[in-house]
Amino acid sequence: MAERKINRLKVTLAEKDKTNRWLADQIGYTEGMVSRWVSNTKQPPLEVLYDISLLLKVDIRDLIESNASVLKK
Repeated sequence: MAERKINRLKVTLAEKDKTNRWLADQIGYTEGMVSRWVSNTKQPPLEVLYDISLLLKVDIRDLIESNASVLKK
């Protein structure tokens, strides 16, 4: 069975009841770019990921955790 990719940014936004639009407004990127990040089409720069972790009040490691460790929780 193929391993399913879990996008931690998408999951964290949902857990925090935040939208792509909200995040885009907060960090100064377009909603389309944020959509690419949560769909694994592109990845945000590390500096931006750090800013996102501060906004969402999560450890940056929670946003970049591997699929394997997420599935074990």
